[in-house]
This record gives sequence, C-alpha cells and structure tokens, in this order.
Amino acid sequence: MKSLVAANWKMHKTLKETEDYLRRLLELVPPDPPVELAVFPPFTALARAGELLLGSPIALGAQNGHPEREGAFTGEVSMYQLADLGVRYVICGHSERRKIFGETDEFVAKKVRAAWNYGLTPILCVGETLVERRAGRAWEVVEKQLSLALGDGLFGPLVIAYEPVWAIGTGVPAHPQDAQEMAQRIRAWLCGRFGKLGEGVRIQYGGSVKPENAHEFLKLPEIQGALVGGASLDPQSFWAIALAAA
Repeated sequence: MKSLVAANWKMHKTLKETEDYLRRLLELVPPDPPVELAVFPPFTALARAGELLLGSPIALGAQNGHPEREGAFTGEVSMYQLADLGVRYVICGHSERRKIFGETDEFVAKKVRAAWNYGLTPILCVGETLVERRAGRAWEVVEKQLSLALGDGLFGPLVIAYEPVWAIGTGVPAHPQDAQEMAQRIRAWLCGRFGKLGEGVRIQYGGSVKPENAHEFLKLPEIQGALVGGASLDPQSFWAIALAAA
C-alpha cells in the first residue's frame, strides 16, 4: 500500500505563511508523487488551504475535530464542518490532546466514529510515555488505546500513527527497532480483531521524524508513512521526508 506522509503544523502559521508554504510545496511535488501527502494546517487556514490544494495530489487534513455534529460547544469545530471544507483526514487522539486537554480514550473513540460518519479518514494516534515504556507497559498502554477506540469495529478507512510520547518534540526519536516491534504488534492486533480489514490499515510512525532519520523509520516493513511535526513546517524538509518514504 502507498505510504502516507502527513504534515502536522500544530499551532503554527498565519494565512499568508500557509499560502507561501503551499505554493512552494506544490512546486516541489509532481502530479503523481511516489507517496500520498497530506497537510494539516491550523483551523484558521483550513479553508484557504483547501482552495490552494484543490485538484492537487496533496490531501487536506485537520488536526482535531469534535464528535458532535453541532451544538453549544464554544471554540470547537465538528467533523461535519470539516467535511464541508473538503477535509479528507483528521487526527484523533494526538498525545498533546490527551495530555494537555485531558482527552480520554472514550472521547477519542467518539471522534473516530464521527469521522467515519462524515466520510473522513481518522488518523488514530497511540503511544506510551517514557515511564510506561520503562515499566514494561508500552504494549499494554497501546493495546488499551486501540481496544477502546476501535472496539466496536472498523467502519471506514483508518490510519494508525504510533507516536512514542517521549519522542515527540524532543528531537530524540525512538529506535527504529522499537517502532518496528510496536507496528508488528499493532498489525497482529488489527488482523486478529478484524481479519482482512486489518491488513488494509496503514501504520505511520510519529515522533521527531526529520529528513536525517526518516529513511531509517520509513524503510521498516510495517511502517507505511509518517506523521511529521516540527520538521514539516518547512516545505523542503517535508518533501525530503516524503522522498525518504518512497
């Protein structure tokens, strides 16, 4: 299956910076790139990004989405509204949402289901903290996140991003072998739970991916792409990572 390399800008870039970035990225990316690309701007730039990417080989993604269609949820943006903008992918359960904003596994599960309901593809983030890994609980933590988010079944396309929490934004990535072993366990869990459907789920690595180390992770047999944070803020750097995935 084709790898998916996604640029999660987090809380970065103004409207003008978004336009400059995407125009440069579109100059770099050929009409039929060797991997699938997706860009996840902040909410303030989603509509404009969608206009610029229309008809291009780069998909539009959103960093978050609320599971309810509409209602009294001040400051939130629903999956329904994202779909209306032409968003294709939405990140669900990023470690920063879990840690900083207190999102539970149960709430993440609602997001995944809502994404499917409105025709979006969720990128479900799973991963352990350093304390949990050192305690030998890495798989226990990830398996619980998977079970609670997907316990009812696979009701649409899905991407899973394995992001060891201790490697995100620290500049210290996990060892490639750690990523491969976890991806193998995730794949086995998916196929054991969902059979053939589990084979079609792409598994990304996310955690301080840079052009210098991207090949070491993206050549792994069970890794089909990357969820890139800081290194995706520069279009040249992001495209270099995408080429590594090819």
